[in-house]
Amino acid sequence: MKYYAVLLPMANQEKSERFRPQHLSFLESMRQAKHVKANGKFTDGSGGLVIYRAASFEECESFVKQDPYIQNGARNYEIHEWDAVWAE
Repeated sequence: MKYYAVLLPMANQEKSERFRPQHLSFLESMRQAKHVKANGKFTDGSGGLVIYRAASFEECESFVKQDPYIQNGARNYEIHEWDAVWAE
């Protein structure tokens, strides 16, 4: 498995607030399925970051496109394969 850092820059503040519960529920289901390692919002309000686990860029993008934030135009996305080094 590879790791992908997915930036979710703000596209529409009102939609971001409206679809936040669905977005968080989606992330929780992805975390339970072991596809999300970490997630969080930026404190400056500019968006957030999700760390996905996926076999390929294409698989990661397919996960991202299921996010209610993306489906409803609340956020844009930018995917970067990430060569993570984890502290144990």
